[in-house]
Amino acid sequence: MGLRALPLRCRKRNSIRTVADMQKGPSVLHRALIQAMVAAVALLAPAAAVAGTVHVSINGARNNAGIIRCGLFASADGFRVPGRELQEVVSKISGGKATCIFGAVPDGHYAIAVFHAENNEKTLETGLFGQPKQGVGFSRNPSITFGPPGFSSASFPVGPKPMNLQIDMKY
Repeated sequence: MGLRALPLRCRKRNSIRTVADMQKGPSVLHRALIQAMVAAVALLAPAAAVAGTVHVSINGARNNAGIIRCGLFASADGFRVPGRELQEVVSKISGGKATCIFGAVPDGHYAIAVFHAENNEKTLETGLFGQPKQGVGFSRNPSITFGPPGFSSASFPVGPKPMNLQIDMKY
């Protein structure tokens, strides 16, 4: 009796299969179960968030000195707080304009805050009453007459398609 004809007892079904039978690969039932599990995972798994790109054109810088610092924030918690941004981009200024590009942004709602760092500072300088000493801007260009806007005033949805925004600097 060769190795191929050696009977083996299957534990679960209490049936006999030979080594030759096992070398043929998974049974039809096993293949069907594997295919069903793969299909179930594909159907039941939530759709993965597709990352989009946000292109921001900043206009109205009063000079070309320094840089524009752009921050992309994912929630009201920490909005406009240095170090709490999801992504930070630094851009050079040319002709009073700058561009910040945020890549691989998952679907969701975000807000952008920018400021003109004329001396390349990392945080916004403010006066005695919290008034910015440099130019600032926010996504959706909300009014900042009586203080900085909240997250809801500056937020916008991001999906899988590239998005273009324009922010006007205010001094």
